[in-house]
Order: sequence, then structure tokens, then C-alpha cells
Amino acid sequence: MENKWRKIILHVDMDAFFASVEQLLNPEWLGKPVIVGADPQSGRGRGVVSAASYEARKYGVHSAMPISRAYKLCPDGVYVTPHGHLYQHYSQQVFTILSKFSPLVEPLSIDEAFLDMTGTLHIYENVPAMGVTLKSEIKKISGLPASVGIAPSKSVAKIASDLHKPDALTIVEPDTVQDFLDPLPVTKLWGIGEKTFASLSKLGIHTVYQLRTYPPDLLKQKFGKMGQHIINMATGTDQREVIPEEDVKSVSNEVTFDEDQMDFELIKKTVFSLSEKVAGRLRRSGIQGKTVHLKIRFHDFKTYTRSYSLPGYINLTEEIYKTSLFLLDEFDPPEIPVRLLGVGISNLINESGKQLNLWEMDMDKKLKLEKVMDQIQDKFGKNSISHAEGLRNKKERNR
Repeated sequence: MENKWRKIILHVDMDAFFASVEQLLNPEWLGKPVIVGADPQSGRGRGVVSAASYEARKYGVHSAMPISRAYKLCPDGVYVTPHGHLYQHYSQQVFTILSKFSPLVEPLSIDEAFLDMTGTLHIYENVPAMGVTLKSEIKKISGLPASVGIAPSKSVAKIASDLHKPDALTIVEPDTVQDFLDPLPVTKLWGIGEKTFASLSKLGIHTVYQLRTYPPDLLKQKFGKMGQHIINMATGTDQREVIPEEDVKSVSNEVTFDEDQMDFELIKKTVFSLSEKVAGRLRRSGIQGKTVHLKIRFHDFKTYTRSYSLPGYINLTEEIYKTSLFLLDEFDPPEIPVRLLGVGISNLINESGKQLNLWEMDMDKKLKLEKVMDQIQDKFGKNSISHAEGLRNKKERNR
């Protein structure tokens, strides 16, 4: 019966993490609406909500909301300034627990992670018992509630953990994946942000079922290579492995803004600049990569990482940038200011001696042009030649 689980992937998401830590340390706040963020100053405060307990969410308060708006909705709530060191302490505690369940733990942020539990099923009575045991251990040791999704793939497990929060365990068995996905709104799929949803809506696509049954050739025509990703998410096709943080060998660059940014055009230009730097480092090192990573940290220090694996290996600025923008779509527009951005690429191979497929042959032509650019920049300076996108950005800044 249980051998139908070729893979067992868990997504663990701590419930209202910052607010839950505050309630844990202040038991008198249990059952009360707790709002972590800036000082509301009787509705005149500036800044945003970093986290809201589920009691506060009943009033319509949510993270990234202006604190003044939160106060108007919930004037009798408990307002707490963030205690970052405490949240980091409990995060480390939770990740220590997770590492005892599986050596394959991939952090996504301070309060969520994937686990690959495929090789551990013999320890438990069944898959549900596995989830119950993990949730119970987190609660017993840290005192905090967690929601867990279990599925045959990362993308489905992530959707499952979010579906019945808080303190939930949702299991999607391999033979029920499509039944689970089909009724959901497409916004539940990983990688579909506001802009992609707007484009899908124009095609009359609002549910996963509508997306799954839409002509795939038209989707690929509309969304390019990312069209296949959208199709894969709608069918639960996700072959990505759970990669422990220490195993991610990558080339990356990141930048912390002098002032936290809400200007999405500037954010995109920064992503382009980071993509250019990463691509240049890859080419100078004679290596290529397949998996593009985006890292984004917000004003409240919440940090998220997203990744996407391409069909072939690359070290081209254009391809890294386009893929990074696709990952960035989830955060467009930003609800709160962005503090840090990072772009990286992993799953690396040596460039020399590779047999090229048709997709890579087109990349190879562009690669030769970019190598010439690298040589010119090395000899005459970075400003001697640039991509058209970079020149446009420079002209806009000088207006």
C-alpha cells in the first residue's frame, strides 16, 4: 500500500511565527490579537505589520499592512515591537528538530522548510503518523505550532501546508494529486504572482483545472519557456530535489540597499545588474549552471529564497535575468520595502567538452558574443560596452 509513495516530501511552515513566539513568552496574550510591527501611536504610526496572530487576522489584519490601518481595524490588539534575536533563537531550535527527522532539510525562510522523508517510512506506522510525530516534536520542544503538508513533490507539499492553517496536517497521496489541485485557484500554484495571474485571467484561466486543460502550445506561446513550468505546476509535475543548504554549491551576488526600496523598476534593474555579475563570473570561470536562485529580504528582515531549474545549462545574462524576473513575480508589487536582493545559479558543470542540444546551440551563439564583451570590459573597463538593457537603465537614471 505505502509503496505508492515514490517520494515523501514534507513542507513545514510555522504558524504566524513572530506572533506565536510572542504569545509563547507572554502566556497572558494567548487567545488575544497580537500584532508584531511598528508602534501604532494610536493610529498615527508609520511602518508596517511584520506578523499577526490568527486572532488578529479575524479583524482583517495581515502582514505588510500599514500599522496605522491595523490599529483602525483592531485598536484593542496587543502591539509588540519585533524581537529579532528571539525569533532567530526559536528558528534555530526548530531547524535542529527538523534535522533529527531527516538529513535532507532545505530552508526556505526563517520559519519554513522542506524535508525529504522518503527513506524513513519504515520508522513510522504510515505517512500520517510521520506528520503527527513531527508536529508533536516541534510543539513539545519549541512550544510553537506548525502546519505540515505531505505530498509526492515540493510544490504540492507547499500548497498543502498552507491550505488548512493553523496547526494543520494535510496529506496529498500520490493518486489524489490532480483531484487535490484541480479545484484550487491558480494563485495557489508556486510561481504565479499577480502579473502572471493577470495574464492568465485574460485567457479565462482562474482555476488549476482550467489551466491544466488549456492548450499547452498556446501557454508556451504566451509565456515562453516559463509556460512549461506553469503546466508542470498545474499537473503536480515537480522533480526538484530537496537540497540541504550546505550542499548548494553556487555562484551568487547580492546587494543590500542603502535605503529599503518599494520602487519595483529599481528592484528589477538591480536584479539585472546582479544577473550580469553572476553570468560574468560563470563565464570567466568556464562553468555553467542550471538552477537559478532569487533571494529577497524585506524591511522586517523576513527572507525568502526561490529557485527554478532550466532545461539546459547556461551562463548568459539574458537567461539568468529572465528567470530571476519570473521568480520575482511572486513579490510584485512588494507589500513592504525590500532591504536585500540576491541572484545565484547552482547545479554547476564545466563548460568545456559538452555536447550541445538544439536549445543550447542557440545559447552558444549568445555566449560567444558575451565572452567578447567580457574581454572588452576586462581590457578597457566595465563602461566600455554593455547590454542594451543596461544602457537603457543608465539612460533612465540620467534623465
